[in-house]
Amino acid sequence: MWRRRTKTMTWLIAKSPICRSPLSSSLTIHNRISKPSPSASSLPFTFFFIGTPLGFCNSHSRSTTRWFCSPCSKGMESVSYLSQREAVEIDENLMGPLGFSVDQLMELAGLSVATAIAEVYKPSTYTRVLAICGPGNNGGDGLVAARHLYHFGYKPSICYPKRTPKPLYTGLVTQLESLYIPFLSLEDLPSDLSNDFDIVIDAIFGFSFHGNPRPPFDDLIQRLVELHSYDQAHEKSPVIVSVDIPSAWHVEEGDIGGEGIKPDMLVSLTAPKLGAKKFRGPHHFLGGRFVPPVIANKYKLLLPPYPGTSMCVRIGKPPQVDISTLRENYISPPLLEEQVEADPFDQFRKWFDDAVATGLKEPNAMALSTAGKDGKPSSRMVLLKGIGDDGFVWYTNYESKKASQLTENPRASLLFYWNDLNRQVRLEGPVDKVSEEESEHYFHSRPRGSQLGAIVSNQSSILPGRQFIYQMYQELEEKFSDGSLIPKPKHWGGYRLKPELFEFWQGQTSRLHDRLQYSAVDVDGRRLWRIDRLAP
Repeated sequence: MWRRRTKTMTWLIAKSPICRSPLSSSLTIHNRISKPSPSASSLPFTFFFIGTPLGFCNSHSRSTTRWFCSPCSKGMESVSYLSQREAVEIDENLMGPLGFSVDQLMELAGLSVATAIAEVYKPSTYTRVLAICGPGNNGGDGLVAARHLYHFGYKPSICYPKRTPKPLYTGLVTQLESLYIPFLSLEDLPSDLSNDFDIVIDAIFGFSFHGNPRPPFDDLIQRLVELHSYDQAHEKSPVIVSVDIPSAWHVEEGDIGGEGIKPDMLVSLTAPKLGAKKFRGPHHFLGGRFVPPVIANKYKLLLPPYPGTSMCVRIGKPPQVDISTLRENYISPPLLEEQVEADPFDQFRKWFDDAVATGLKEPNAMALSTAGKDGKPSSRMVLLKGIGDDGFVWYTNYESKKASQLTENPRASLLFYWNDLNRQVRLEGPVDKVSEEESEHYFHSRPRGSQLGAIVSNQSSILPGRQFIYQMYQELEEKFSDGSLIPKPKHWGGYRLKPELFEFWQGQTSRLHDRLQYSAVDVDGRRLWRIDRLAP
């Protein structure tokens, strides 16, 4: 289901024997292409209909309608929506001929929910989590999510009033109890959930639910509904995260009466259900990264690609926010003078090792700031490639803008920012080129593609087009295809900043951050470091 980019809105309508559109003369009708494209987001604005399009067909038709929409906005992906029958069939196929077990799917689903929550609601601010779990698979997803959230640094509690006496569920309860995660009875649960929790996970009913909720879930759902009254009174209210479909919503028609749960986040699993079209909260994620191609092709699923190794992907644009309200209340251990290393190089290595052990992406990324003789500063991200008692090393093009500025003013600053640790390190000092031998050695340690890229790129110069540099690269790639040594270009090499000042910053609550500054001082011909505490 794919059309090439056009200037006009294009409609693609699947053939249907009962479709009687009075507007058909004003629409461009195309044959349906069976293989969906994975990159439908490049369309300017295209609607796809499979089955019987609403508004164009006989009003008595009960055929399933599936809309795929790709608006102009970047970040939006076309996506399929499932009927209740299709969702059931897909589960049966996964757990039947495709060999999945229910506990495998539950583990992946619960992990998806936990990672989506961690994507938006950081444990430093949203610490206290209540998972309200029903008796079925949706409740199991909630139990798994709570376990993962515990390991992510949250403090979960569980309300599980109707426990399922099957080994899978009793095993999940045992796992949670072994982590000393509290289980709250209905009597222990506060009537007002707004004061005791930051996040409430709605894992009561899934896509197989129909009818009206019975006790005790009717009361629990009503408590979730009432949470929004606190928002209207401008009081703090926990965010609601619904698993797959908000509990008691109609799976295909959504919140029919408009009086149901209004979650802040919805984590759809496998593919969004038709009722999810009525979701109006700011955060809609897709989780359950387990759909094999045979299922995607059979049900003509169009799903957004998952980024990297993530278990969830956002559906739609992130919400518009007031930038002035964006803030993080850091919670960190104190940074004390008596606990830090006397030598800032040792302290940096200690913090750098922490950043590596935490699994941060490119912990060696640093902002390099330079200024030429005109005094105009410029900054860019580079990668630390060496550290020793003589300084911090990075490599670049000696004909680039930063190199030109360093020739005019051989001083610079470096800034490392490790967000997940609430830490920054700032350095200032003079800069010199490293030896030619050192540059040569590092150049030939790089991947061959990076070596060719250094030769091809006349860094910071203006190019006639993107293809220009790729064509040059391909020519060089062919030239050195025999595996011969690639010579290091004379215009490429390393720089070393020798710090005269270090500042270690640790984020703290209420903006009372810890800042310890190391300044180099000469005492009897020896270089020592003075440590001062700076006001935040």
